[in-house]
Amino acid sequence: MIVVLIVVFFGLMFLAIPVGHVLVAASVAAIMSSDALPLMIVIQQMFQQTQSFPMLALPFFILAGSLMMSGALGRSMIEFATILVQRYRGGLASTSVVGSAVFGGVSGSAVADATAIGGMLIPWQKQSGYPAAYCAANNAAASTIAILIPPSIPMILYSLVSDVSVSALFFAGVVPGLMLTAAFVAVNNVSARLRGFPLSKVPFEWDRFRTLLLKALPALAMPVFILVFLRFGIATPTEVSVLAVFYSLGAGLLIYRDLTWARVYGAIVSAGVATGVVMLVIMSSAVIGWIMTYVQAPQVFATWALETLKSPWLIIVAMNLIMLVAGMFIDLPAAILLLGPIFVPLAKVIGLDLTQLGMIMVLNLAIGLYTPPVGTTLFISASIARTGIIRTAKELAPFYLAALIILALYSYIPALTLK
Repeated sequence: MIVVLIVVFFGLMFLAIPVGHVLVAASVAAIMSSDALPLMIVIQQMFQQTQSFPMLALPFFILAGSLMMSGALGRSMIEFATILVQRYRGGLASTSVVGSAVFGGVSGSAVADATAIGGMLIPWQKQSGYPAAYCAANNAAASTIAILIPPSIPMILYSLVSDVSVSALFFAGVVPGLMLTAAFVAVNNVSARLRGFPLSKVPFEWDRFRTLLLKALPALAMPVFILVFLRFGIATPTEVSVLAVFYSLGAGLLIYRDLTWARVYGAIVSAGVATGVVMLVIMSSAVIGWIMTYVQAPQVFATWALETLKSPWLIIVAMNLIMLVAGMFIDLPAAILLLGPIFVPLAKVIGLDLTQLGMIMVLNLAIGLYTPPVGTTLFISASIARTGIIRTAKELAPFYLAALIILALYSYIPALTLK
């Protein structure tokens, strides 16, 4: 049954069929190959996965991000990020990095981040003299910061398969998000010095900085508001997601005064489509997870890893390699939902903290978002910059190095995972 599942899965992935449909087709084929299981299990497992109160946080966080990222707030955040770093070497490129960190506290989606920030900044960076491929690489890598800074959609999904609280994951995600931000800013600074990228001559203006800070403050306060409410038990993740929507509506209506019915309608439609895509992956992954549990795949893998690799640090290396390769071919939500049930039991056996495993998984699979052949933010950024995938991938080398160093630190230094 597992052999049929794997063959059908990779066969359909090779044909470029959407991953949600691939998961359903592979699970149906696997169950049909066995006389012991009724086909009704597919429907039961897909439906059962939707009956979860915490899952309601997904559409509301996505809606809050859609409302906040459109209009004057989005422009204010970009202007704030620009004045913060543009006077340094590589500052124009670092605007994308800092902007992604700020947007990450609103959207929780790397794809939305890559599209919104890339559309605004890549043309400006190209006009200023930066190579198109470098602009695309910088945007593709920087946009993944959004899935570490709370709210984070992948962390909600990991919570679903690991039973780790969303609040613990959100709190732990702040430090790696800031570390990635600092690392990518450093990459831009060194690259600018070595390659002679243009340096902005615009002087720093404290008055303008204070004005832009005040304008961007509602967005900057969003992740703080989420963490405080979750950390002190004021509200559940689902309740916080609903409050985030009202917060976004209030900011647009009372502070920026640019909220229109058209914007609200557009945000609802956008959030509905995005939620539908994620929910299809979640529902179909539940069937795959049930099949793997039925054939005891997690236990078999854990036994093999312990008997073959033995040492916990070697097992962590193997887990990282598997996740890096999986991220190259499978979308991040599907990868978390498929690999989570396998790695969580193994992590418990070797004494790896599950919150730390969550950070390792998200960091690993974030790298996959800008790695060929199926790098979502890579394709988006290259398309906006109007440059080739191969050229962009070559420019990504220093960003890969920086991300892998942080991944290694999180894999072997438990103290970095805040609780």
